[in-house]
This record gives sequence, structure tokens and C-alpha cells, in this order.
Amino acid sequence: MIAVIQRVKKASVTVDNKIVGKIGHGLLILLGVAKGDGEREIEYLCGKIVNLRIFDNKEGRFDKSLLDVKGEALVVSQFTLLGDWRKGRRPSYDKAAPPDVAAPLVDEFVRKLAGTGIHVNTGEFGAHMEVSLVNDGPVTFTIDTETS
Repeated sequence: MIAVIQRVKKASVTVDNKIVGKIGHGLLILLGVAKGDGEREIEYLCGKIVNLRIFDNKEGRFDKSLLDVKGEALVVSQFTLLGDWRKGRRPSYDKAAPPDVAAPLVDEFVRKLAGTGIHVNTGEFGAHMEVSLVNDGPVTFTIDTETS
């Protein structure tokens, strides 16, 4: 699994001109599922994301986690994170899990994240989505369970 995590003041996802998910202060999580991903990757990624100290303390230093600040999370599936662009001009998505495998893993990731007490909203798996956000910082990280 690979995740791009952006600290946001607010974020939303729109499908067919209708907002399907939105959050206030917290993290926008763009999530890509690779072939072979499973429970181990979900557990690792969930634990890492909710405990990352990437929110400011009173002195303005990164010292607080999503749990500490009682932030929210917006999870948006994004298979393009697994694109391999090294050959040619069109990315290959051979590393991405097929939709019938990826969708339940994204759902399980969302359940695990919500199980930590975080309020979680989502986009719509497989839909053409418009994502709007107000970056806070900006603060952006990439976590790849394959290299972690």
C-alpha cells in the first residue's frame, strides 16, 4: 500500500457534482492498493498514520498526532499512486491490485482507521472524483509499506 498524506484545514470529494465526503482539520489520505497487500499493510499504515506527530504543538513544532488533535481523515482511493512511469510515456499499473481486490482492502483500511476513534469520510471507489483541499503548511508525506 502506498499513501500520500496531506495535512489539511479542510477537504472534500465530489462525484457528479455532489459532495460525497468532507472533513475539517485533519488528514487527506490518498490510498493506493498494490497486488499482494493485505491485513499486515492495513495494520501498519493505520497505526503509522494516526500516530505520526505531524501537527503543531504550542511552540509550532511537529509534536502532535491525528489522535492528539482529534483530527478527521478523508480517505480517497487512488490506483495511480502505483503507476510505473519509467518506460515510455504512459504509466503501467501492473503493480496495482485489481478493483475487486482493492475495494474491500480500502474498506477495511477505513474501518480500522475509524476504529481508532478518528472520524473518517471517504470518496467513492472507482468513481471520477474531484478532490478539493486547503493544505495546512503545506505538510505532505508519502508512506509506502513496501519500503517501510
